[in-house]
Amino acid sequence: MHTVDLVFKKVNKFLEWFLITIFALLVLDVSIQVLSRHWMGSSFSWTEEFARFSLIWMTILGAAYLNAKKEHLSMDFLYQKLSDVNKRKASILIEVFIFLFALIVMVIGGFNLVYITLHLEQLSGSLQVPLGYVYAILPFSGLLIMCFSIYHIFNIYTNKINR
Repeated sequence: MHTVDLVFKKVNKFLEWFLITIFALLVLDVSIQVLSRHWMGSSFSWTEEFARFSLIWMTILGAAYLNAKKEHLSMDFLYQKLSDVNKRKASILIEVFIFLFALIVMVIGGFNLVYITLHLEQLSGSLQVPLGYVYAILPFSGLLIMCFSIYHIFNIYTNKINR
């Protein structure tokens, strides 16, 4: 097994466990919120904000994880009608578009968002966490998606995977 394949598998395994941890914390947080409303008549102010931030991180990191596994949402009606050679070309083109989207929207746009929110010293309402730290998941996931796209392009090009 190549070193790149080993790193790919390790990163995926880490992402998997990190997403499981975020989900477990989200369940715990929402449970605390529900129980505090039931027993005390009101919930803690930080639980709603923590749930929102956890959901943001889980969604954005989950998109990177699904991209790595090639299990993202796709409509492949036209793709299935292509010949094998054209499927390979289309797969590479799709990965290039995914790479460009991740670069332009997630990495460049995400870094701008993080920079602006950190520069303006914006804090979350209840937790008083700098919002730039919350938004930092966007460029990080974008970089992961870019790396995964390069990995997939290489594998398609060398006939290791079809799509």
